[in-house]
Order: sequence, then structure tokens, then C-alpha cells
Amino acid sequence: MLQNYFKIAWRSLRKNKGFSLINILGLAVGMTVAMLIGIWVWDELTFDRFYKNEANLYRIMLNRTANGETTTQPNGALPLGNVLRTEIPEIRRVVETLSSNLRPEDGLKVGDKKLIRKGQNVGNSFFHLFDLPLLQGSPTTALQEPNSIVLTEQTADALFGQTEPMGKTVRLNDAFDLKVTGVLKKLPTNTAWDFHFLVPFSHLEANAPWIESSRTNWNNNVIEYVVELHPNADPAKVDQKLRGLIKRHNPESVFEAFLHPVEKWHLYGEFENGKNTGGFIRYVRLFGIVGLAVLLIACINFMNLATARSEKRAKEVGVRKAVGSFRSQLIGQFLSESLLIAGLALVLALILTLVFLPVFNEITQKQLSFPGLKPGFWLLSLGFTLLTGVLAGSYPAFYLSSFNAVRVLKGSVRVGRNANWPRKVLVVAQFTGCIAFIISAILVYQQIQYAKNRPVGYNPDRLLTVSLTNDLNRNYEAVRNALLGSGAVESVTKASSPATTITGDTRVDWSGKAPDEIMRLNLIAATPDYLKTMGIKLKTGRDFYATGTDSVSAILNEAAVKAMRLKNPLNQELSFVWDPGTKLRIVGVVENSIIESPYTPVNPLILITGRPFERYVIFRLAANLSTTEALARIEPIFQKFNPAFPFDYQFVDDAYNRKFRQEELIGKLAGVFAILAVFIACLGLFGLAASLAEQRTKEVGIRKVLGASVASLWGLLSREFVGLVVVACLLASPVAAYFLNDWLSQFDYRISLSVWVFVLAGGLAILIALLTVSFQSIKAALMNPVTSLRSE
Repeated sequence: MLQNYFKIAWRSLRKNKGFSLINILGLAVGMTVAMLIGIWVWDELTFDRFYKNEANLYRIMLNRTANGETTTQPNGALPLGNVLRTEIPEIRRVVETLSSNLRPEDGLKVGDKKLIRKGQNVGNSFFHLFDLPLLQGSPTTALQEPNSIVLTEQTADALFGQTEPMGKTVRLNDAFDLKVTGVLKKLPTNTAWDFHFLVPFSHLEANAPWIESSRTNWNNNVIEYVVELHPNADPAKVDQKLRGLIKRHNPESVFEAFLHPVEKWHLYGEFENGKNTGGFIRYVRLFGIVGLAVLLIACINFMNLATARSEKRAKEVGVRKAVGSFRSQLIGQFLSESLLIAGLALVLALILTLVFLPVFNEITQKQLSFPGLKPGFWLLSLGFTLLTGVLAGSYPAFYLSSFNAVRVLKGSVRVGRNANWPRKVLVVAQFTGCIAFIISAILVYQQIQYAKNRPVGYNPDRLLTVSLTNDLNRNYEAVRNALLGSGAVESVTKASSPATTITGDTRVDWSGKAPDEIMRLNLIAATPDYLKTMGIKLKTGRDFYATGTDSVSAILNEAAVKAMRLKNPLNQELSFVWDPGTKLRIVGVVENSIIESPYTPVNPLILITGRPFERYVIFRLAANLSTTEALARIEPIFQKFNPAFPFDYQFVDDAYNRKFRQEELIGKLAGVFAILAVFIACLGLFGLAASLAEQRTKEVGIRKVLGASVASLWGLLSREFVGLVVVACLLASPVAAYFLNDWLSQFDYRISLSVWVFVLAGGLAILIALLTVSFQSIKAALMNPVTSLRSE
């Protein structure tokens, strides 16, 4: 029986090739979108979920409460590590890492080979917590010795080529000789860890000059902690113990620690007022819904086309019922046909997924692979296909099988006006989704452009950043003079932070501060040419003196002046909480500049000079030279004064543009899926228009005989579809506005919803629908009435 069902279904598909092709192509595109999104969603959901003991892994996060506001950070003080080990028995292991924003990229050297790579200092229990696969070396001993280094396989290949790396020496930052004790397999793409080599935390403790003073300092929060709990430990009880832990050792602290599980690091990384408010998970859910919505649009196509051609298949139903077929058998027949279409669509979708996965990877900046070797993928695909086939074919199957045999065979199977309502509802639902996608794509693009065009408060054009090595720092004046003398550089400075990131903050006191008030300012330590090089404008006061005698001077931005409520800031004194004996005098106020997020208000900032905190060289290329020519003049200077490192630089405008990467990804995906959804909907609309034009052939012929023009017939056949799209516009607009307002609420610097966007999206949808149905409408209107009425 089942074989017969599929044999008849195959004949039906061959008989109606055009409509079959539309159905298969529409479903295939919908399935392809769902598959690509499914692969992407799975990759996001499995971030850092592949460790054997991931259920017991937690990051220590800290809530900082000051002036009634709570902010959350991953950084703690150095003494916290030993306290976690000794005072909380539920903690099995503790791994320290230096906060990633405090560690610039490092120089690695083997013989004549030089690399600049991102490394990480980690505690010696790192591989006990994170069982990343080692190609060489032992996870137990690889990080035991302070002067050891573990390389990723890419870094090992770049440094040693075909030579065996184990036991060899790597020169770190032209200051330390480290022994290779392990080679890591290439890191998975779905992990939060981002490094090219690992150095034991004990090496940092033995060599960093600030470590000794930080061992008892509870205010220097520069260390990130990951802990492993014992298998039977209760995380809630550990959280309770953590809450008062820091205050017990530092009564004046405003910090409170808590656990953040490993499975939430990537997707639930946002906090508001001390509470986890989600994060990237909202986009994972959103695009999961989008994938299902696009597939649903494709299923609606199938339903509409099947019911629209009901009159064509009515006699088939009547004959089958007349010769004894039960309704259940007819339902089985039509569902078999639907499943056959879904099966063929699956084959095409698999091919399309393989073809477009590289393009999808480029858009998402991922390295996703086709999961063809995973049995779960094929089981899911099969279930997915069965569900799609049943979902798409259920309504047509039950609808067609309900025809009365006697009425059908008498030729009175004309469907009434009410019978068209389900089809109209489906078309409206389909275009509601499409229009919502179009509105979303336009508004996401608007928001990105709005933030990109926000005045940054400095001039990023031709501005470059280079990490400050020991050699560059030692020879800074010679480097500066050589750069300025080359004619390729306009201005040079040193700073503690790169131009697009803040790497430090500090608490300050001043006359007039409330006793219980806690004020933290972003901190940048720089040489006197910082404002000139960055192009930051002074609002009042003066810049630092070029002679370098301003070590007790400070410059604030407008946000700091406002936060500190300083009416006349110039010449007022302030001090750092960690250095109350040194009074700093405010000598200038600068305009606000966007150094961190372009979507949030500018944070209060203090600039100081004459302190040994600088870690970056920032310089501006001369405007009269091309970038290529300027870099060619500069490179020999860095090679001369920094021989152990390659000339590695970063353009500030590129670094700033990377701040929009997540939103641009969302915008690209929204645009692509809007186009695909519209394509699928138009594919169905084209088939639907063809079917309905075919049904009204005789009506059109009669109207032409009675003198109707082609234009009036075109309007007659197109009007219904345009009306449905207009209804879809009215439904899509408030739905899209609600969800987009919710999305925009996460940005302090955001656009407002404009009516013209909704009008534009609706107009585009109407125009696309009109163009789609016009071909069939005009074709029917131009048909010779003799052809359609010859049998009357």
C-alpha cells in the first residue's frame, strides 16, 4: 500500500512539473536556512560545553556596589586566590589568569623567527579543569615549572616548522627563555579561550614587579579566577560563603563575589545591577525562531499551492471515493505526496547547505563544518523532514479528502468564498513574517550606522597602535625622535591603554566628596603628547607640559567633572585612594571621547602623566604620504630599536570598527534571511497566482469579449493579492516595532523608530508582490478568449 502511495505521488509530481518544482525549491530553501541556522545555534549552545567536568566549573565574578549602583566584573585581587583555596572546602581547584585586557600581545622568538602572539598566564591546574587535548606533553606537568611554555600547534609550526619543539627554548619578549613543555591541539572555535600559548602563572609571580605589592592589596583587581567544585558540592552554599568573603578580609571593600557557571560564560555574559540579564543568548533564540519562521513560510507555500489546485484534483478524489477508497486512505495518499516532496527538498537542501556553508561562515565569521559524520544530525534531519512533510501536507490532505464524491463527479466542486479564507490567512501570515524581516533589517542597519556616525571625540584617521616592549620603552626618546624625523609621523605618545580600550580604573578622593560616596574613574597614564596625538580637544585649561614635569597634574574629561560635581575644576586637588599622600592638581578638562562602547554614555576619565604605567605606543602618520610609503619609512626604525619583535601594528579605525562586529553580524543575517523569506514567499505567490489565473481563465475570456481592457483585467487578478499584503503590513508593523524597541533598549545611544521605515518596508513588500503576480495576471489578460471559451 505504501509503495503504491509513493508511486502515485511520483506520477502526480511528474504531471505537474512546474508546481512541483516550486514546492520542492521553496521547501528546500526553507530547509537550508533552518539547517544553516541550526548548525550555527548548536555551535553557540555548545561553547565550552565539551569539558569532562564542565558541570563543576565556575568563574568567580565580583559585584561592585557604590553610590546605589551595582556593576559586575570578572577581575579580583591577588589575595583572593589563597583565600578561596583555604577557606572554602567545597572548592577543589583554583586557576588564576591575568586579566586579558591587561596583557598585550607578546613577542616570541626562536632563532631568526619572530612572532607577535596573544598569550595567557594560567595556574598550574589549568589542564585539570580544562581538558584541552595536548598533542605533546603531559597535562599534569606541562605548567609545573615557572619557566615553561605550552604552544598551540599553529604557533609551534610557525616557530619550529618540521623541527621537534618539545624541550626547545622560546624567547619571550626578549627577556625570558622558556622551555617548551607541551603542544596543544588547535583550539576549538566554540571556546571562550583565545590564546596562542600558555605560560604558568608562577612565572608572572616570579617576574612581575607589581606582584609583591599586590599580595596583600585587596583593591588591585587584575586577576580572573576559575574554580572547580567538588562533585558533591552545592553551588548555592558556595555562593553564600563567597558573599561575605572579601569584606571579611577587607572591611572597606565594595566587592562581593559569586559563582558564574562555565555554560553561561558565552551566552549569559551581561549583568545589570548585579543580576544576570542574559547576553548573546537573545540572538541565538532570535535566529532559532527566524529559522523556524522561514521554514514555516515555505510550508505555507505548499499548503496554499495544494489547496489552490483543489479543483484540478477534485475528480481524482471523487473517482477514488466512488471505487471504494476510504478518507483515511486518501489522507495517506496526499501525505505520501507531501512527504515525497519533503524528501526531495531535503536532498536539495543538503546540497545547498554544503554549497553555501562557506558563504555562511564568511558572514558569521565562524568555522562551522557540515555535521555529516554525526548520527544525531541525520536522525534530526529525518525527523525534521517528516515533521515538515506532515506539517506542510496535513491541511491539504484533510481538505482534499473532505470533498463529496457525488458533487465532485457532477462537476459542482466550485469552492465558495469562505473556502478561500484559510488560503488568504496563510498568505497574510507569510507576508507578515517577510515584512517583519524587512523592517528588522532596515532598523538594524540604521542603528549600526547611527552608532558609527557618532562623534568619537578624537581623530582616528591614520592613527596606529604598537605594543610597548621593554626595548621600545627603554629607547622611547630615541624611537620618538626617529619617527618624527622620518617625515612619516606627525605625533607620537605612550599610553597605558590603546586608543579604543580602557585597561584600568581607579578610585579618587577630593574636597567636597560625600563621606560614603565611592567614585571610580577610568585611568589613562600617558606622555605629554597624548592629547595632540589622539586629536582630543581641550575644553578648558592646559595640556601637560612637554618637559615631563607634570607628575602631580591631572586632566579630566567632561563626564568626570559632571560626576564629581565640580563647578570650577581647574586647580582643584584630588588624590588616588591607593596613594592618598600624593595630591594631584586638575590642570585641564577635555571633551568627552568614545574609548569604550559606542552604544553607552562616556565614562568619567582621568589622565595623568609621569607614571610608569604605559604599555602602548600611539602615533599618527603624516597626511602627505600614502599609508604604504609611511609604513615603509617607519618599519626600519622599529626593527632597529625593537630587534626581537616583528613590526606589528594596529590601525585605530579598524579596532574601532570591530566594536560593531556583533551588531553587523545581526544586520547581515537579518538582511540575508529577509531576502530568502521574501524569495520563498514570492515563489509561492507566483505559483498561487498561476493557479488562480488558470481557474479564472473562462471568466477572463468572457470579460475580454465584453470589452474589458488588459489593464482592468490585470487589476482584477492582482487586486486580491495586493490587498492581502496590505493587511500583512498592518499586522507586521506593530509586532516588529515591539520586538525592535526591546532590542534597541539595550543601547543608551540609539535611534528612534521612524514611521518611514514601516512605510518603506510595506511599500517594498507590495511592489515585490505586485511584480510577482503581474507576470501571471498579464499573461492571463493577454490570452485569446477564443482559446478559453472554445468548449462553451
